[in-house]
Amino acid sequence: MATTATTSTAPPEQGGFPPFQSQNFPSQLFWLALTFVLLYVLMAKVALPRIGAILTERGKHIADDLEAAQRFKERSEAAQASYQEALAAARGRAQAIAGAERERQAAAATKMQKRLEAELRERLAAAEQSIGETRAKAMGNVGAIATDAACAILERLVGKTPPTQQVAATVADVIKR
Repeated sequence: MATTATTSTAPPEQGGFPPFQSQNFPSQLFWLALTFVLLYVLMAKVALPRIGAILTERGKHIADDLEAAQRFKERSEAAQASYQEALAAARGRAQAIAGAERERQAAAATKMQKRLEAELRERLAAAEQSIGETRAKAMGNVGAIATDAACAILERLVGKTPPTQQVAATVADVIKR
């Protein structure tokens, strides 16, 4: 088959772009008005009420959330205040217990110190008494030892034994001074 070229017998269009041609304006204005009215009705009756309802619901939801947050904040502040009060009360009780324990320990230490001081005084008195007895014994023996020593010294110096009673009396007289 052979192709044949078809030529159009229609006159060439004038004026360029069809929407800008003035003979098309009335139909374009009709469709513009019809489309505008339909879109306006669609928006006014369907879309805007839905959007308004959504915005209202969101606003209510946000307000409810804010109220709940405020309630939680108030509860939190109340809990914080009660915690601070309980903490202060616990600190006060702890300080009172510590003070009472310090006083009890101080009283026990004072009591023990007094008991130990009394015991030490008793030991000191016993030791002084023992020292006094030992001194008395030693002093009793000093006379006898001094008498014996004096007799031995006189015997060596003089060459004869002096009377023991006379030497004892002299030694006793010297010890008294």
